[in-house]
Amino acid sequence: MSFTQFKNFIYLTRLHKPIGILLLLWPTLWALWLAKNGQPDWSIVGVFVSGVILMRSAGCVVNDIADRHVDKHVERTRDRPLTSGKISLRAAWLLFFILLTTSFLLVLCLNRFTIELSFIGALLAVIYPFMKRFTHLPQIGLGLAFAWGVPMAFAAETNTIPPPAWEIFFAAALWAIIYDTMYAMVDRNDDVKVGIKSTAIFFGRYDRFVIGVMQVIFLLLLVDVGMRFHLTKYYFGALFFAGLLFIYQQILLKSRDRKAYFKAFLNNHWVGMVIFLGILTGCLA
Repeated sequence: MSFTQFKNFIYLTRLHKPIGILLLLWPTLWALWLAKNGQPDWSIVGVFVSGVILMRSAGCVVNDIADRHVDKHVERTRDRPLTSGKISLRAAWLLFFILLTTSFLLVLCLNRFTIELSFIGALLAVIYPFMKRFTHLPQIGLGLAFAWGVPMAFAAETNTIPPPAWEIFFAAALWAIIYDTMYAMVDRNDDVKVGIKSTAIFFGRYDRFVIGVMQVIFLLLLVDVGMRFHLTKYYFGALFFAGLLFIYQQILLKSRDRKAYFKAFLNNHWVGMVIFLGILTGCLA
């Protein structure tokens, strides 16, 4: 394999853009730390971090496979390796199955309950890219897929999924809908032309308002999580800072500029990190 071919495969999996890995990783880390009161099993943490990288890469590949005929009509995606012909469809499918198989081999290091849950996670990852053809709410599919690491983390650490874990799951899913709507706002005009559906199109001129409502619900869910897990004031302070970041995102969205939309999307990494730091200090204090 030449360096150019290797670089194209890196671009196909988006490993050169780790923001997706981080957004998928943060809720998983929240769950791993909360499941064991701030003292997770480090071998399990290693499996999940590796799995996040592999599954996010696999998700990017299957997304480009699904979108290969429309990506060429969207300004931001027209040069992606698959739609531009730099990588063949056969090679893309092969890479997808290699990534999926490697992820499954990692999961085999965990308990049976987690292995069973992994099949649902794989199904969600495959279904999401095709949802944008049939519904204006594909971001719900992404939210469920990106949040599925939460129940899996609890299952791996405790062999059970307590009710508060599902609250974290719903909060993580809602957060993914929030930031992926911002991401979809970047391509909204192109998506309308080629027939791609998204929450950004569905919400229309009420996009900022709906995102704002979801941001408030997200924070309220995490406040309740903090009380259920008896976290300290440091955690609730972190939620306050996360709220300030959401206000900053709303200011960016108000400009109605594509670059500002993307900047608001990227800013969600800091939301996830701040909340994790809050959980970390909230458990240790």
